[in-house]
Amino acid sequence: MEQAFGFDRRMQELMEAHASAGERPSLLLHVCCAPCSSAVLERVHAAFRVTVLFDNPNMDTAREYAIRAGEAERLAKETGWPEGFILAPYDPQAWEQVVLGLENEPEGGARCAACFRLRLRRSARAAADMGFRWFTTTLTLSPRKDAALLNRIGAEEGEAAGVAFLPSDFKKRNGYLRSLELSRRFGLYRQDYCGCVYSRRAHPARETADTNK
Repeated sequence: MEQAFGFDRRMQELMEAHASAGERPSLLLHVCCAPCSSAVLERVHAAFRVTVLFDNPNMDTAREYAIRAGEAERLAKETGWPEGFILAPYDPQAWEQVVLGLENEPEGGARCAACFRLRLRRSARAAADMGFRWFTTTLTLSPRKDAALLNRIGAEEGEAAGVAFLPSDFKKRNGYLRSLELSRRFGLYRQDYCGCVYSRRAHPARETADTNK
């Protein structure tokens, strides 16, 4: 099984194979935020010609979308690790449609899976339309997200769109800890919720703040 084999190990083997062949293929990297993209970009930019895609219709407000997109773009420019940055328009209606009826699902349940699929589907289609060889996502960096689920959805959406999904589990090899270090180095905005209105309400500090308004 792929899960037992290890997504991170598979990614390393693919990167080594490209290097042995003298290749540096194109990769469209869907990023959820600057802190997560930091450690991921550091890890993959030497092996791929990376373009960052910020497309997260799950964000609960246009302001939050703009802040996270701005930080992701600033990091890209300051490091020079990616070769390009694409900012998709804020499209919350697309997210609202796919999570309709899943409002009472727990964090990490069916609502999150629908959210992952929406973002990976949009990323796969964008990668195919623009002629990228690979696409992947920074979402597997989070210790709270199911890498096996994300890899399965990514592979399915990549196959449907006609573009290869790069397997990953970016939290491996201390990826998440490295993102904390890089966030401090670059002074990155670190959000305290995943982005959607439900995760915002589930965060104790934010729930208290909301009731005190």
